[in-house]
Amino acid sequence: MSTAADVDSLLRLMPPSEDGGTAVDWTRMAESWGRPFPLDYQRFMEVYGAGELGDFLVILEPEPKTASPTQLEGMVVETGNAQDMWPGVYKAPDLEGTSPQLITWGVAASADVLCWDATGDNPAEWPVLVFNRGEIQFDRYDCGMAAFLTGLLRADFPTCPLSDVTLWGLGATSFAKD
Repeated sequence: MSTAADVDSLLRLMPPSEDGGTAVDWTRMAESWGRPFPLDYQRFMEVYGAGELGDFLVILEPEPKTASPTQLEGMVVETGNAQDMWPGVYKAPDLEGTSPQLITWGVAASADVLCWDATGDNPAEWPVLVFNRGEIQFDRYDCGMAAFLTGLLRADFPTCPLSDVTLWGLGATSFAKD
């Protein structure tokens, strides 16, 4: 479902910042989270690093799951928020009755949360789950992170997956590294 090459499509729509990329110890991250991260996310971090698409969507930097959060944001905190929300919100019919292992990789200014369903052993097959704050619902997108971002910018989904249309169908956007 996702490959490192999926970032190539995104590069045509969103150039990285001049100081691009973030060095990540992926072995340490895999050990901490109990699984490796998808290759498209790894390549995204290599090319872009953590930062913001169009001053709207924050792509979170990976951090060890065992990290003691010192701030009110970040991958560990946002993953905990998504896990806490899961039982009490609406879910698309294909998600009803499921208990996915969530890992949050992005958050939007509209309070939407973007995660992987990291339940499976193969991170290339992890779908994107989006909590749309406006609909108070999780929906599933059968693509990886880079393909999801490309689809958002190109308006390739039947409707906007986020509760705000700031990036929807924009075609291209800027990226600012944290």
